[in-house]
This record gives sequence, C-alpha cells and structure tokens, in this order.
Amino acid sequence: MTNRKIDSWVIPPQADAEFVASMENVVDTYAKPYDPTLPVVCMDEQPRQLLKETRLPMPATKQHAQRIDSEYERAGTASIFMFAAPLSGWRSVRVLPQRTKVDWAREVAGLLTTRYATAAQLILVCDNLHTHTRGAFYEAFEPTSAREYVRRLEFCYTPKHGSWLHIAANARSAMTRPCVAHRRFGDIATLQRETSAWAKDVNQKQKAVAWQCTIANARTKLRSVYPKIKF
Repeated sequence: MTNRKIDSWVIPPQADAEFVASMENVVDTYAKPYDPTLPVVCMDEQPRQLLKETRLPMPATKQHAQRIDSEYERAGTASIFMFAAPLSGWRSVRVLPQRTKVDWAREVAGLLTTRYATAAQLILVCDNLHTHTRGAFYEAFEPTSAREYVRRLEFCYTPKHGSWLHIAANARSAMTRPCVAHRRFGDIATLQRETSAWAKDVNQKQKAVAWQCTIANARTKLRSVYPKIKF
C-alpha cells in the first residue's frame, strides 16, 4: 500500500545566489549586539477568516472537551500583524480588517512614533510582500512625514522560501498554536483581545530569542543553496 502521508515543509532552493545574499544579510542582522539607538524589529502578517457560532457551544467538562456545532456563519476576514524585537524579548500583535500598503505603513509609523521614538533608525526585518515598500509611506502620509519615516528605516528582507529565517513568523506560529488555531472568532475585537493577552503574557516573561544560526553555520550546513563557483 502506498504511503500517502505528506508533510508541509519549506524546501530551500538549490544554488541560488539571491537566496544566499538575503539569508546572510538576515543572519548578519540577527548577530548585531543590542543597541537601543538601532533596534532590530521583525514583522509578519497572517490573514484570518472570522467565523460566528450559529449555536451556543457546550462548555467543557471533566468527561469531554468543549463542543461546538459544525455549522458556522462567515463574518468577514481580518489580518494579524505580528511585531517582534528578538533581543529585548518584546512582541506586539495588532488585528486589522485588512492589510493594504496604507495599513502596513501606519503600523510601522506607529512604532517609530511610540516605542522607538528616540531611536535614530530602526532595522525592519520583513518579507518581500508587495505592500512592504518605502512607497507605502507616501500613500499613507504627506511627503514630508513619509520621508521622515523612510529615512529612519533600514529594510532587511527575508528571502523567498526562507520563512525559517523570519523571527516574527516564528513568533506568530508560537502564538497561533495555543491562542488562535482550532478556535472561531466572530469579530476583530475578540481576536484582538485574545492575541493581546498572549503578547502581554510573553512580554512579562521577557524571553529574548537565542538565535543560533551564524553565517559560518549556514556555509557549512546549507552548502546546497550556495552556487558552485567554476574556476
């Protein structure tokens, strides 16, 4: 009998110079010592379908878990924005109705004017989604303000098929499993309340990320992604 089990995995490319260049840039960024004037912040996004219950769930008992009806009502969508500062152990979750360029730019600008208002620059680690651009600030703000935000940002893009390099994606996954997965949220306010509670609990523990991968490690263990130089 054929084994039909399939595992979802991030399959790295083979001999890809662009992947290597982005990967080493990210790894180098994570190796920087903590500097409050030049903080490193990672951000990631996750779409979420909102679902309303059509019948009251049955509460959990000692004999069985909570029971929900198989029927539900679609209530639109939401987007979860995850921000994570790996060296300070800080995470923040914001839930919005959508994730346009303007939404993204306003969220990043919020960091620059509040938590990191005194930082000369902020290194932002994110993926190459089409909304994550300098131009997004010019769609959200008038030119003078947009330029002020952009000049305080240093972008560090993770490579395609390199989500393992994305600390915010890892934090989002850590939040999703206990807090969001296998649950129905009928509105944004409830989803925001639950995810914010997770972030508050994690922040109180102040666990920094102990990133282990170095460029030397990558060049040894990921030799297949490096191009073979012909002399």
